[in-house]
Amino acid sequence: MEAINKQSFRERMEAYQKNPLSLFLAVLVVLSAIITLTVLVALLVYILAKGIPNLKPELFEWEYNTSNVSMMPAIINTITITVLSLLFAVPAGICSAIYLVEYAKRGNKLIPIVRLTTETLSGIPSIVFGLFGYLFFDIYLDWGYSILGGALTLSIMILPLIMRTTEEALQAVPDAYREGSFGLGAGKLRTVFRVVLPSAVPGILSGVILAIGRIVGETAALLYSAGTAAQVADGLFSSGRTLAVHMYALLNEGLYMEQAYATAVILLVMVVCINALSSFIAKKAGVKA
Repeated sequence: MEAINKQSFRERMEAYQKNPLSLFLAVLVVLSAIITLTVLVALLVYILAKGIPNLKPELFEWEYNTSNVSMMPAIINTITITVLSLLFAVPAGICSAIYLVEYAKRGNKLIPIVRLTTETLSGIPSIVFGLFGYLFFDIYLDWGYSILGGALTLSIMILPLIMRTTEEALQAVPDAYREGSFGLGAGKLRTVFRVVLPSAVPGILSGVILAIGRIVGETAALLYSAGTAAQVADGLFSSGRTLAVHMYALLNEGLYMEQAYATAVILLVMVVCINALSSFIAKKAGVKA
């Protein structure tokens, strides 16, 4: 094995000598990977070093006040908004992608318009979505700052992401799967939901993971739609802050810097746990498919 490795290394070096541009590109790729990894590790070490010593039991009390600066209401609100946003966005995004890939006829003029619209929405700053949520849900519908308004605003924001990832996952499913299903006598609807969609589940879940990360880390859109009330929301039409908004508020006040770092640690742990769980589900779904 060692002799094979030495031989392959020698062959690569000879190839690099013949083509210096390949050596330059290889060094550039390795250097980029090292820089990215270094920045990531430095960021994690900084957050953990600043936040872990400030994690105290009073930060997890049920009610928030100026003495404990509890983040528990923000954790509950974060989970609530995340679940509501996914309930609204995931079915709509998946069904839209299924229509575009499986049902829309080729040459349909509607498809380029929908794709252009989704790509445009993906590039809009989140604060614009927040202003829309404020004007439509809070003012026009007279909901005020509410968990429901924030969840609907975020669902609109992540809808293009789920649509595009689902569409790409469906397009990656080989046509032989569809042809085999049709050949066995299955209809279009049965083929889509029993053959194509299960095969695309890992790709779809990847988009959902990205959407969850964007929801959990969002602040601008929620400042205008859900508000910043430091309490557990009494209902869907009550105001409440998420962990990201809670951390922003603490940093903005400048009085609770230590608690803000502790909140950053919990936010980081929450995102990692959600991503790990989603990745585990995606792998299991991929094996079953």
